[in-house]
Formats: sequence, C-alpha cells, structure tokens
Amino acid sequence: MAIEYQKNVAFFRDVVAVDEAETLLEWFQKSPEAEIDLSDLSHMHTACLQVLMAVRPVVSAWPHDELLKKWLQSALKK
Repeated sequence: MAIEYQKNVAFFRDVVAVDEAETLLEWFQKSPEAEIDLSDLSHMHTACLQVLMAVRPVVSAWPHDELLKKWLQSALKK
C-alpha cells in the first residue's frame, strides 16, 4: 500500500492511487486528530486529495518535490 497507517500518522509513499481514497477516509473517521506525512509522496490521485481537502489534517511533512509541495499547499491551505 502507498499509505502506511500508524496510530496518529499516515505516511504517504510514492504514488497514491484512487483505490486508497476510501481507506484513507475511513482511517480519518476513526482518527480525526491524525496527521499526515507527505515527504515521500511523488504523486497523488485527486480522489485522495479530495479526502484531504474535506478532512483538512495537519501536515507534519510536505513532499520533497517542490512543484507537488506547492500544489498540495495551495489545495490544503486552511
């Protein structure tokens, strides 16, 4: 899986595909105060981005890729 779920942090790795969206939403419903670490993310499907836009989680680390980082920061700005 491209998302590794721990107790209070979800680590996004490489390419996060559309099939991750439902599990991601369910995890946030169970852990509403959880954070996300996007440091190893290289691509995210927009369905997963929509989940993040709805939940507005705390981002503990942004992607290393500057273009992806700027895109996600603009979408997830509170």
